[in-house]
Parts: sequence; structure tokens; C-alpha cells
Amino acid sequence: MSESAGGGEGGSVVGAGQDAEADSEPPQQAPPLPEDYNLEDETPPAAKRPKMSEDEQELEQVGEPIKIQGETPEDDGVLQDEPASPSQRTAEPLQYEEENRGGAAPVSGGGEEEFHQNGDGGHDVLEEAEAKAEEENSANGSAGSPIEGQRLGLDFTQNPQMLTGSWTEFSNVPENYLKGCKWAPDGSCILTNSADNVLRVYNLPPEIYSYNWDLLPEMSPVLRMAEGDTIYDYCWYPKMNSLDPDTCFLASSSRDNPVHVWDAFYGEVRASFRPYNHLDELTAAHSLCFSPDGTQLYCGFDKTVRVFYTERPGRDCEERPTVVKKQGQSGIISCFGFSPCQSVYACGSYSRCAGLYSCQDGTLLALLPTRHHGGLTHLLFSPDGNYLYTGGRKDPEILCWDLREPGKVVFSLKRNVATNQRIYFDLDQSGKYLLSGDTEGVVSVWDTQTAHPDGDEELLQPQLRFPAHWDCTNGISIHPFMPLLATSSGQRQFPWPGDSEGDSGSDGEGDEAVASPQETRQDNTLSLWWAGPVGAAAEGNQEQNTAAAEA
Repeated sequence: MSESAGGGEGGSVVGAGQDAEADSEPPQQAPPLPEDYNLEDETPPAAKRPKMSEDEQELEQVGEPIKIQGETPEDDGVLQDEPASPSQRTAEPLQYEEENRGGAAPVSGGGEEEFHQNGDGGHDVLEEAEAKAEEENSANGSAGSPIEGQRLGLDFTQNPQMLTGSWTEFSNVPENYLKGCKWAPDGSCILTNSADNVLRVYNLPPEIYSYNWDLLPEMSPVLRMAEGDTIYDYCWYPKMNSLDPDTCFLASSSRDNPVHVWDAFYGEVRASFRPYNHLDELTAAHSLCFSPDGTQLYCGFDKTVRVFYTERPGRDCEERPTVVKKQGQSGIISCFGFSPCQSVYACGSYSRCAGLYSCQDGTLLALLPTRHHGGLTHLLFSPDGNYLYTGGRKDPEILCWDLREPGKVVFSLKRNVATNQRIYFDLDQSGKYLLSGDTEGVVSVWDTQTAHPDGDEELLQPQLRFPAHWDCTNGISIHPFMPLLATSSGQRQFPWPGDSEGDSGSDGEGDEAVASPQETRQDNTLSLWWAGPVGAAAEGNQEQNTAAAEA
């Protein structure tokens, strides 16, 4: 594959699973709920809820925001039968049994074979739960209300509390480490990527809304979508709303395969985008990102960005070279980010630099200086669009760039990144907190508002550091409107040098010496954390327990 043999650092992109990843995702703007929110007027939070209006967001906007037009794709793509293996867990209100649809594969687990779909078919159960919760809250106060939990903000005065997670799912295949996790734009479910080349969708456990955390079981995926080879990148459709099935889809790119658009209700391929190189050979995109209005899909290649139209699958696309007359941004485009308030997008590349481009025609607006020690793997715009955060592989720094003075680094954030694996970071909806894991499993939380606005590459100290996993914490994602964090962990393990070879008399001991450290180091887990005020949650849980005891 010619795209994978790019110069510089790009040549090592396909050498290993973690090196081959290329993930980026535009920041999703989801403002907090209004104070006059009424439970009776809205679908309960256990159902997948639409994205909130941007009018409620109290953020200073710079320039004209991008106008969002609700475009949905047509289902005229290349349909294939995919091994959708939904979970048999019946506690989720958002899944229900149905007759066998063509191409769906039964769950190969213990007991009977069942068929499910990830949808909003549990409205009857939700209505009953809503009525019950409203009855209890009217008797015991509103502290335990599920909606009250959504009004709570992030609180990092103490370590977040782990609620539940998924670990058995990733133990069936050896070294099935995770490669990231991303909340859906409507906050109803989580998408994960792992070394077995399977994308998994997890519904948010309904017990979280009622603070019944003692009853939280281990999470199980409701959908499994298997790609044919190493997954380079994946992203949600930004207008995704579970109450509108036409908008429930995601895109993924894998080695030697076209870009697939997956139906997030049934786990089937809805459409395909097929990029070809100058030799008319199918080539894989190293990074993916939908435009904020969802009408276009941006794909990153070596020195090129190809733009597909979401409602027109196939091979037709617009090519935007990033190098013109030997000037511009070289290397494989490894990550994307879209400005939340202007028609500008940013590209990161394995040539260790980032560029700003016009959404209209792809004109290069600014090329940021090469300051990173490794190729860029992730970047994010601040909610006000004034700052750009960039991070690279084998690079201990996250840099904050002031886009009003392109080339100026306001401050830097230190983290431990000792491998080529992509280590994600995320911003909350206000832009105040930035969170990132590291190769030691520690999650750091920085308060970006404590940095001096006129700082000159100031090193910002973290407000909080807590051990989330005992292996590499590579993925972190903040819920769009609740104080919840999702983290993923794991990395490729290698035998210790010198332990794989030895004399025949010590073979058994040598094998044990190799296996033992790896067993203690592996932690392939998806975890869910509560990062809100613990007092309010405990109060709500105590009131519910009191009401249950009285009943």
C-alpha cells in the first residue's frame, strides 16, 4: 500500500497495531441543561436523547458559528452482511429482542441464542421508570432525581469514583488491548476500538441515573462491528440522535479496506466510501472526521485530504493536497479537528506539525511551527475556537496554541508518553478542564483557566492526578452533559529482553519469567467514572434506600 510507505515517521505507521492508529474527533458542543428543565416534558435520560440547543451555552463566540444543517445520508451504499453480535444482557432499556434479520448473526454465548438491536424500543419500560422515579422524588425530594445528576458539573477536588466497566469482553482474545473510547454525541452510548479489530457499542447503564451504583453490573456491548484488518480511525456522525435512527451511524477506516459507514442500531455496513490512489488502487484512510454539519467526511492520506459527501457513497470525492509546489504540510495526515465557531479545520500529521485550512476549498491558512518531538496523534479546538491543543506520540507534551497569534504556544502540559501508541486527551464542554491518560495508567486533570493568558510557554501543573488503570490509559472521553468519564486501557506487550532465550535447563523458568510480568502488567479494560459531587450522589442514593426500606 503506497500510502503507508510515506517518508519520515509515516513509514512506521503500519508496523504495529498502536502505530497504525490514526484517530481524531471534532469537539462536540453540548451545553448544560437549562435550570427550568422539566422531567415531564422530556424523554428520560435513559433513552438516547437529542443534542441540546447551542443557545443555552454560555461561551463567548468568536466570529460567525458554522450553521448546522440537518443532512442525513441515504442508504444507497454497498451493503454487506457483518457479524453483528449484540449483547444478551437484557437489563438495558435501549435494546430489545426481534426476529432474525437477514445477515444478523446470533450471539455465540452460553444459553439460548438471542437477537437484539441497539435502539430506543424500551420506551414502555422507560415510561414506567420515569413514573416511578417521579413518584419517589415527589415523596423524598429531588436530590435523587436522574435529571438532577445531569445538572451536576465536573468536580475534581477529589478522585473520581469508578462505577463499572467492561473487562471480560476483552479477555477472550490474548492481548486484546483497547485503543480508545468515544461517547456518542447524544451521550447515550460509548464506542470502543480494540486490537481484535472490532468496534463495540456500550449503552450507558440505566442504574447510573438513579444512583443505584451498588447494583451496577459489568457492562456488555450491545453491538459488535468487525473490520477486516487494523482499524486506523473511527468517528461518530456529529448529528447522531438515538431518537432518529437515520442519524445513528459511525464511520471507520481499516488497513486495505474502504471507509465503512456502520449502522449503530443493527451493526451492519450502511455504505462505503472507496478512496483510490494515483494508480487506481484502493487505499485506506489513516484518519477520519465528519464536518460539524455532518454533510462531509474528511479522510487523511499522505500529503492529501480527500473529502467525501456523506449522502453520496462511492469513489467520488474532492482531493485537497496539503503540499503544493513543495510548500505546505508534509507527511501522513493523522488527525483532524474542526473549529466550533469558524469555517476552519486543523490537520495534524506524522511530520510533527499542524496546519489550519479553510473548510470551503481547503486553502492553507497557517502552518504551525514544528515543536513536537513525535508525529501528531490527536488535536482539539477549545470551545471558543481561540486555542488549539495538540499532542504527539513519544512526546511528553500537550501544547496549547493561541490561534489569534498563530505560532504562539501559551502553555504546555506534561504527560508520560513513552510509546508510539495514540494517547487521547479530552476537554469538557466549557473548555476549563483538560484530561489525559499516560503510558503508566495515570489520568491527569489540568485547569486551563489557571494559565496566564499572556504566558510564554508556561508549564501548567495538573490540578489532580489519579491512577485509573495499572496499564497504559490510552483513551479518555468526557460525557457531553453528565459528570461521567470513560477511560480505556491496554497496550501491546513485548517479552522482556533476554528472557526469551536461555539454556535448555532453564526453559521452564524462562517461560514463567516472561509470562509473569506480562500478566501483572496487562489491564485491558473499559471503565466508567463518576466525576461529579459525591455528596449529592450519596444523598440521592441514601434517600432511595430509605424509601425502599419504608416501602
